[in-house]
Amino acid sequence: MVQENEFIPYGRQVVDEDDIREVVRALRSDWLTQGPIVEEFEEAFAAFTGAEFAVALNSGTAGLALACRVAGLGRGDRVATSPITFAASANCALYVEADPVFVDVDPHTANLDPENLKEHLKNKSALRGVIPVHYGGLPCNMPEIYSISQKFGLVIIEDACHALGATYQDPKTGETIKVGSCRHSHMTVFSFHPVKHMTTGEGGMVTTNDRELYNRLQLFRSHGITRDPKLFKNQEMREKYAGQVVPGYYEMQELGFNFRLPDINCALGLSQLKKIDEFVQARRQIAQWYREELGASTSIRLPGESDASASSYHLYPVRIPFDRLGQEREKVMQKLHDRGIGTQVHYIPVHSHPYYQRIGYDSKTCPCAWDFYKECLSLPMFASLTRNQIRRVGETLVDVLGIGGDA
Repeated sequence: MVQENEFIPYGRQVVDEDDIREVVRALRSDWLTQGPIVEEFEEAFAAFTGAEFAVALNSGTAGLALACRVAGLGRGDRVATSPITFAASANCALYVEADPVFVDVDPHTANLDPENLKEHLKNKSALRGVIPVHYGGLPCNMPEIYSISQKFGLVIIEDACHALGATYQDPKTGETIKVGSCRHSHMTVFSFHPVKHMTTGEGGMVTTNDRELYNRLQLFRSHGITRDPKLFKNQEMREKYAGQVVPGYYEMQELGFNFRLPDINCALGLSQLKKIDEFVQARRQIAQWYREELGASTSIRLPGESDASASSYHLYPVRIPFDRLGQEREKVMQKLHDRGIGTQVHYIPVHSHPYYQRIGYDSKTCPCAWDFYKECLSLPMFASLTRNQIRRVGETLVDVLGIGGDA
């Protein structure tokens, strides 16, 4: 836990003695990788999200890349996503030689705007897939995105790397739906990087309700190789090894990858998963403390929710009109750092990065994304923050910005 007067980073893991004991237990077991803890973690994660299947991988990026591959996306396909995200949300399309298409965000949520998606499909060339990003932990309007996508036959891959534990309501039934259940998508991807809601060190997970996609995710995760006799292409070998738990034969059926997540990491994940509700509730409490500290300010716009969604607050991105206040964001961040508070910018619009410029993307598109980027600043958000630390962050930010009288 960060002590009251120590430097407060913008994000960090929360690891306790229970987590350490579980990792040590895995280290002392017969399996460090490809063992039984992997499947145990997958089953527990699927149960938590409400999905039928889950496949553990070595990163969220690997999850996005693999989801694109097993969905059959490839050369000539166009895949829509948000420009306000980490580069992996778009890069995953490039990995399979598809083309990312950046659809502008909703100015209030910074999530992909369904109306912009609809307009794009009406007025521009066809899409093959869409990767909605639940920015900061706030769910996208998945029922609307699903409805639009069904009409055009799009593959939907949710990037939920920010949104473990987040929920939204089905407008037709009023039912509360957990992100990751794949009610309105083909697959959902999660990340277990240390700054996320829970960690495995590095790691990721893909959930799905489609058995064929599940089988392909497992296959591509490990070199395209299967040892399951039921899946053998060679009929003779399938019959020879039918019913055997450990066949003396395996098949490489596809050109796969080594995206496996070891048992050591899965042991940490299993232990962390048991506390995920506690972690998410702590983040929601911290968001409430921020509202109490900064909600009266007319110069700071706080991230919000709607009656139909509940954010799990991976990030706490506020919007500040730096130009109007006569401030430069970089100098504000430096002053906050000098006073013991870490901040970050999430994110530089992906299509403006040098690589995307080099391959022909126009950085001037998506004006709402640019408006958001110019004002966004992520304040510290992790589960072990205290009320006093949030008070310190709020008071310091107001002082650095010189807006003490605007409440």
